[in-house]
Amino acid sequence: MATSSAPVFSSAFLGTSVSRCHTAAVTLPRGSINRRRQRSPAIKAELFPPLVISLSTGLSLFLGRFVFFNFQRENLAKQGLPKQNGVSHFDAGDTRAREFSGLLKSNDPVGFNIVDVLAWGSIGHIVAYYILATSSNGYDPNFFGQ
Repeated sequence: MATSSAPVFSSAFLGTSVSRCHTAAVTLPRGSINRRRQRSPAIKAELFPPLVISLSTGLSLFLGRFVFFNFQRENLAKQGLPKQNGVSHFDAGDTRAREFSGLLKSNDPVGFNIVDVLAWGSIGHIVAYYILATSSNGYDPNFFGQ
């Protein structure tokens, strides 16, 4: 019996002992690599989601900045600051009720700030997800008509 310096491992599954130094080549059946897998039908969106989200958010930001901005600011000016017993919270003694002006500063000529961007951007995302959900849910408007 010859003595080998390489460790030998035995496997119950193979029924043989395998040396660590020697590796066996694995042979595959002919053509098995080139065979195509049969795929199950996947759910596919009818619209390209990143494009829909980008366009919807951009349109929402455009509308918020150039169409609804004056309407929003005029309504805010009509409502005024919150009051208690006819005076504002700050005048009534609440020193923490003063508005923090640093958050609402912007270099935009009309004053479109970070709060407006976040608000109108979230509206754009909501509209985009609504469009994507209703375009790919399988709803057929001709189902009841014909």
